[in-house]
Amino acid sequence: MAARYPLIVLVGMPGSGKSTVGRSLAQRLRLGFADSDKLIEQRIGCAIRDYFAREGEAAFREIEHAVLAEVLQAGVPVVLATGGGAVLREDNRALLQAHGCVVYLRSSPEELYRRLRRDTQRPLLQVDDPEAKLREMHGQRDPLYRACARFVIDTGKPSVPTLVNMVVAQLELAGVLPRA
Repeated sequence: MAARYPLIVLVGMPGSGKSTVGRSLAQRLRLGFADSDKLIEQRIGCAIRDYFAREGEAAFREIEHAVLAEVLQAGVPVVLATGGGAVLREDNRALLQAHGCVVYLRSSPEELYRRLRRDTQRPLLQVDDPEAKLREMHGQRDPLYRACARFVIDTGKPSVPTLVNMVVAQLELAGVLPRA
């Protein structure tokens, strides 16, 4: 039954719930789950934060692209949680659209800051004013997420099970998933 399902790709800002919702969605649909950030860390042999500090963002984005291409072009039906900046490259956006059903988990900068204010693992947020950085990133990335997403789900305050239900309902209504 799972083979009928497509590759479902979750995009969104850091802290929007891609990994958490993705794991639950994969479990609900009885699909595998892949987290591109975890796959990247396996490839580079260290935390993304450390690689970022040592090699820089450009080098990280090259590895991110290679990992995304491998997962997306494998054609295996899974739920894939991408890194928040995956949409910054046009070739990544094209890959996402060509090989997956893209769902944007949209969160406001204020909500993201509330969730991430004590986070020390995300390299782009290790700045003097992380809330301002989140607003800047959201302004840059929101149009890119929207451009490649087939569905936009506002994360706001719903629980993870509620968000999973919202994603499944959208996919079923669009005929991407068979109705339960």
